[in-house]
Amino acid sequence: MRHDIQPNERCFSSKEVAEEVEIATATVRKYGQILERNGYEFFKEGNRRIFVQTDIEALIALRDTEKPLDDTAKDLVYQQKARLAGSIETEVALPDTNENLPDDPNDLKEVFMFLANELAATREKNDQLTNSVSQLKTTVSRLQQDHHDISASIGNSANKTQTKIEKLSEQQKDQYETLLQQEKQKSEYLQEEIQNMREEQKNVWHLQNEFNKKLEKKLQKPEWNWRRLFSIFRK
Repeated sequence: MRHDIQPNERCFSSKEVAEEVEIATATVRKYGQILERNGYEFFKEGNRRIFVQTDIEALIALRDTEKPLDDTAKDLVYQQKARLAGSIETEVALPDTNENLPDDPNDLKEVFMFLANELAATREKNDQLTNSVSQLKTTVSRLQQDHHDISASIGNSANKTQTKIEKLSEQQKDQYETLLQQEKQKSEYLQEEIQNMREEQKNVWHLQNEFNKKLEKKLQKPEWNWRRLFSIFRK
């Protein structure tokens, strides 16, 4: 199990690693699978890989290698195992006290028991620290994921709101065009009615004018009399 994370070390998501290494997210997953296939260990939350700086360096090595990817992955796995082995080795430096060791076997046994207990306590504290760091890393990763989820949710809400605004604007535009068309039709109808009225009035004026001319001609004749005048109106 990995335990090489450093205090306050930053963790990265696949998307962030892709941007950092300048490769596609799908390529990050591909390189991760190649590394794991050859024995490389990642920090994980469920099935999701969580990357630290050493993992990014491994991905860069795969990106820039001229050798087959599996060969480079094996070299990286060897380096990781050596690094992990070195991180758990704790050298206990004891002064040269052979001359001061007690001669009594019981006293000597107590000394070794004390050292064994101290070493066990140190290892236990180291395990607790490793677990605490791992839990902290997991919590940070979860918070980062929550941040991404919240950001995505806000973005989706903004997009939905914008879509509704655009839809309402389109509906208002359609209604305005419909009303404009209706008003245009009404205006054309009124203009047509006015034109018909003008034509009708013109015809009336024409008939009246013809009648006046006819009457005037009749009045100008010598044989005109009042009977004939009344006869015109009878007609």
